[in-house]
Amino acid sequence: MIGRSKPLLALLAGAAVTAQAQMLERELGDFELKLGSTPSRSMAQGLVQPERVGTFYGGLDLTHPSGWYLGNWSPSAGVLGHNRMELDSYLGYKRPSDDTLGYELGLIRYSFPRLEERDRHELYAGISVEDSRLGTAWSLAPGRTDGTLLLDLDLLHPLNMDMSVQYANHALDRPVQLSDGASVQRFNDWSLNLSRPWLGLRVGVTYSGSDLRGSGCSAYSGQNAQCDDSLTLKLEHPLF
Repeated sequence: MIGRSKPLLALLAGAAVTAQAQMLERELGDFELKLGSTPSRSMAQGLVQPERVGTFYGGLDLTHPSGWYLGNWSPSAGVLGHNRMELDSYLGYKRPSDDTLGYELGLIRYSFPRLEERDRHELYAGISVEDSRLGTAWSLAPGRTDGTLLLDLDLLHPLNMDMSVQYANHALDRPVQLSDGASVQRFNDWSLNLSRPWLGLRVGVTYSGSDLRGSGCSAYSGQNAQCDDSLTLKLEHPLF
């Protein structure tokens, strides 16, 4: 497996260090090929997004005009000692967008060639109605399953504001024992995001929380940075 990965590692390394060419696009018959060190797509209306973990990363994406697509993304080539090699392969169908309705469904496999016990699969789907979006994903990983919903509503345009809500349910195969003798096997978490442009900046506020409290937070392993209720303010300004 390691020997077969050498061409891919060389390709990823070349893509990562070539800052001027982050994405290469070519036509291959009826297919459109995208190759580079920048993720070429997100899935389920933005709920499933490729990430970058290591120093060397990259991938390829093939799209057919009918709506079928497949690809492979490596967020980490495992070149450095503290990074694990990861290969994410996906196959899906996305109905070409029009002014009213669009939908998508697919499957992604996260594989770790040197740590096969961490391999997992994720089913995802998404639907858009005009400018409102709904995405969902169901992940099956060793020791747990996770289901997530992302709702992005086009309700605040008079205020020039973006709003999205994310809700997730997490189920562990084995309960986590707490210090007070109780146990946690299922828990939920959520987040609400509001943002709008202001004086050349993007101002945002995020509220996140979960249904775990007190000692139960020692078992938390969800989508948020922390278990307890949290309110975060953000100010962003693009450099270019």
